[in-house]
Amino acid sequence: MSKIIVLMGAPGAGKGTQARLVQERRGLPQISTGDIFRVMKLAETPLGERLRAILESGTLVPDDLTIRVVEERTSQPDCLNGYVLDGFPRTTAQADMLETLAAAQGHKLVAVLIDVPFEILERRVTGRRNCPVCGEIYNVYLKPPKFDEVCDVHPEVKLNRRADDNAETIKTRLAKYEQETQPILDYYEKTGRLRRVDGTRDTAEIYADVEKIVTGNE
Repeated sequence: MSKIIVLMGAPGAGKGTQARLVQERRGLPQISTGDIFRVMKLAETPLGERLRAILESGTLVPDDLTIRVVEERTSQPDCLNGYVLDGFPRTTAQADMLETLAAAQGHKLVAVLIDVPFEILERRVTGRRNCPVCGEIYNVYLKPPKFDEVCDVHPEVKLNRRADDNAETIKTRLAKYEQETQPILDYYEKTGRLRRVDGTRDTAEIYADVEKIVTGNE
């Protein structure tokens, strides 16, 4: 049976990487509500104008409008065999609406949490560096370059560090994530739909578990 995968994970857990792998290897599109909103707000349509006004005001997009956008996007032919949701649902009301949508589309729904302890996430984020020339990503704790702060391929180039990749910012982001996400985790735990994947391993090992869930061979 085709599946809707609700993929969850804290900042730095590798959720985006796993979503891209599922899309590349299983052909299931990655649906990001944030990306959809950014595109749709540019459209000269009543829906686009409504979204633009909401986003520019800094308020949250209402649940009914969010599910309407998701329903419209997931009715496209590329979603016929299932899809991966990134950043949705964010509320239990949205989760309820998604249950109705999944039933209408004939998909089985499963939530997958890429589970990583917060102390590891902090090291992952604060240690991140990237080469501004080739884009290679390093981590001073977990995957350091051969020489401090310079790229292995471009040793003349100093590695970049994002301004928000610092301990204070990541603590705030993780606290916000926990506050916003815990109700959704509780929701899927109670309904028996939640699957937890150990996100402390390497990418291939994590993906192997995610793929088992996607294919129903867990």
